[in-house]
Amino acid sequence: MYFTNNPIYVLSILCLMVILAVYAGKTKFGKQFGAALLVIVFTAIIANLKLIPSASNSIPLYSAIFKYVAPISIFYLLLNVNLISIKRAGLPMIGLFLIGSLATTLGILISWFVLSPERVLGEDGKIIAGMLTGTYTGGSVNFNAVALEYNFQENGILYAGTIAVDNVVTTLWIIATLTFPIILGRLWRGKPNFKTNTHHTQDQHPEDETIDLVSLMWLLFLGISAFNIADLIKEFIPQIPSILTLSTIGIVLAQTKFIANLKGSHNLGLYLVFIFLAVIGAFCEISAVAQLKDVGITLLLFAGLAVFLHGVIVIILGGLLYRDWEMIAIVSQANVGGGTTAIALAESFGRKELILPAILVGTLGTALGTYLGFFVVYIL
Repeated sequence: MYFTNNPIYVLSILCLMVILAVYAGKTKFGKQFGAALLVIVFTAIIANLKLIPSASNSIPLYSAIFKYVAPISIFYLLLNVNLISIKRAGLPMIGLFLIGSLATTLGILISWFVLSPERVLGEDGKIIAGMLTGTYTGGSVNFNAVALEYNFQENGILYAGTIAVDNVVTTLWIIATLTFPIILGRLWRGKPNFKTNTHHTQDQHPEDETIDLVSLMWLLFLGISAFNIADLIKEFIPQIPSILTLSTIGIVLAQTKFIANLKGSHNLGLYLVFIFLAVIGAFCEISAVAQLKDVGITLLLFAGLAVFLHGVIVIILGGLLYRDWEMIAIVSQANVGGGTTAIALAESFGRKELILPAILVGTLGTALGTYLGFFVVYIL
């Protein structure tokens, strides 16, 4: 059917899948998976029903989304990283988070040398290691930043499989971080809770912001201009990944008062990420799923061992330095699961004073994750 290759038609379907995934992600059942994974699943179903093109008959629209939309979405999300405000999280939280980031990197490297996943994953193994380092330091922003630099997203099945494994490991770690403070609190008595700087609790969550016309005009201009600058630098210095330059520009701009006053950058970036993930779903052809048998097991063991080692290192060093087990669990969750799950953990522990610090150190992870991800790819 000719109309199924029409870019306007395909784009409308991708937008519809994002809408359905966001609404489904708010239901009790959907919250277990999250909108990001649901948009991949929904679009995969549509693509396998031949209602839109898939990997075997890809169209230029998909390539354009990979090349332009995905990198710019990361730029927009990074405009929320306020490095100055991170100090309000307090030294214990920041110190633990940096320990957690180091623990993630060490966990990935040790897991790599113990399991040798490259025997099954091939050259893609190094890229996956970098992606997992990024996401277990900051989040999906860093995961996608590393993937985009190496065009890993074009391997739809393996990319989606890596996301699925990441979701499984993250879920298991949520259970672990809910449990170990109780057990360790009995075996190794904790120190008194540390105070954190939380006097700015009125900070608005980025997702609650509405976007106005002036902000939209500036955001579109800045996103396109930053992409062009990163592209130009890549031409003159090919050794520097363009996504790294784009990320750096975003982080630097985020420290200015003008950018801080612009509204809606988070929501705009998140929406573009969902469009990108919808294309990933379209690339997931059932005929290729069978290839993931051994690969899926390898991915699960690799990511699972890396996060387990992260936990061991964080618990030992955090225990020696602070021994506030609940705070250690929350910071570790900010690394592995991101700010949202860290907030949920703080709520479940009744530690409302740690909610804002968890969000703030989460932004630090977003700033660091891409750099650590590329570092891991480089040294492996």
